[in-house]
Amino acid sequence: MFRKLLRSRQALSREECLQILKKEKRGVLSVLGDDGYPYGMPINHYYDEEENKLYFHGGKRGHKIDALKAHDKASYCVYGDGFIENDNWYLCFKSVIVFGRVEFIEDKEKIAGLCRKLSYRFTQDESYIENELKNSLAGTLMFSLSIEDIQGKYVTEK
Repeated sequence: MFRKLLRSRQALSREECLQILKKEKRGVLSVLGDDGYPYGMPINHYYDEEENKLYFHGGKRGHKIDALKAHDKASYCVYGDGFIENDNWYLCFKSVIVFGRVEFIEDKEKIAGLCRKLSYRFTQDESYIENELKNSLAGTLMFSLSIEDIQGKYVTEK
């Protein structure tokens, strides 16, 4: 069902892909938008290893939410800042693409817990996190992306 990577020598193992999802904080979520146009947006994520799901948060309305409610399939691309290898002039980086289906989270306690986990990826400031939850949780929508396929590759820009 999912295509195999053409340049298989550049493929990353599943374990390497999952490490990138754990390490990197942001990516681009792509959905099927209005009139069949693709719609991609930068977004941050929390990867839950036990559930093998990515979690995202956002507002309860907008293009992204309308698109996901109309079509639950999505892809998510993550890549790091890159690095110079062996004093070469070109940049090298690793990228991961996840394909899966989206589910909206309804349970308020689960939403609060996931928002905390996502927040801890950016700050350990408990008072800031609690204040954000107090002021923003009611307007927050959480959704998950169940990983159906994951592929990664090592890329050089030469």
